[in-house]
Amino acid sequence: MGKSAVAAMFASAGIPVFCADAEVHRLQGPGGALLPAIEARFPGSTGPAGVNRQQLGAMVLGKPAEIRALEAIIHPAVHIARHRWLKACRSRPIAVLDIPLLLEKAKPGRPIKGIDVVVVVSAPGWIQARRVLRRPGMTRPRLAQIRRLQRPDREKRARADHVIETARPMVETRAQVMALIACLRGAKRR
Repeated sequence: MGKSAVAAMFASAGIPVFCADAEVHRLQGPGGALLPAIEARFPGSTGPAGVNRQQLGAMVLGKPAEIRALEAIIHPAVHIARHRWLKACRSRPIAVLDIPLLLEKAKPGRPIKGIDVVVVVSAPGWIQARRVLRRPGMTRPRLAQIRRLQRPDREKRARADHVIETARPMVETRAQVMALIACLRGAKRR
């Protein structure tokens, strides 16, 4: 959808950004704290370089019980890291949590605990597919599996307080981010 580019725009504007994906990569990378638990539950999915994402993906994609088992290992550790990060940022007027699966797990119609404003970064499906298929190891069948696990974009947009469109030129996306920052700063003053 372009969320990494948008997160970088917030960061370049001086807004602290917690990236859940980066935290997961750190926890699963070489020497990562979650490697023993992941290896115990998914034998052969880790090595000296950390988690083998293709191998682990083959073990869990399309298998709801396996996905839940992996999430039970990862999510608590990311939650703890996010909590520590937010505590360190508490004096900042705005802090961004880049959490790709935030709306996947949230109950529709309920506020999300600890989140003041939900911003969805979005692009049409064909643009998203074009971007994702450039990633190493990504295939159309794997993308289809991932999409089946996600809420439809229209539902995410409906839950959002703000939507940042990334199908536009980068300068327009940056303008949306800057306008949102100004809006949030104004709301904080009230």
